[in-house]
Amino acid sequence: MNKLGKEGEDIAVEYFRKNGFRIIEKNYRTVFGEIDIIAKDKDIIVFIEVKTRADKTFGYPFEAVNQKKREKIRKVALSFMKKYKKEFPARFDVLSIYTENGKEQIEHIKDAFEV
Repeated sequence: MNKLGKEGEDIAVEYFRKNGFRIIEKNYRTVFGEIDIIAKDKDIIVFIEVKTRADKTFGYPFEAVNQKKREKIRKVALSFMKKYKKEFPARFDVLSIYTENGKEQIEHIKDAFEV
């Protein structure tokens, strides 16, 4: 992971903790891929993809979560559920972080996609 991505994930963890989420896993890896953050928001398990960009030159960071990436996240999430042999309410969020006018801009997209 590059420096910008690591910084973005650190910002994301802080953001979610401040907003009442309990972090369960960071960088959860399986043979299918990785999920940046798995957290609990009340009774819901949230699978979170963090996208960080230095600016919006190539679009908003969340736009990089394409169909291929969503499919990988879905497979990893199913693997996580199988590991605990349990189904639970879940959702998929994206946290988009970029710099604009020298300030970090954070956009949290709840229920960013369905599986």
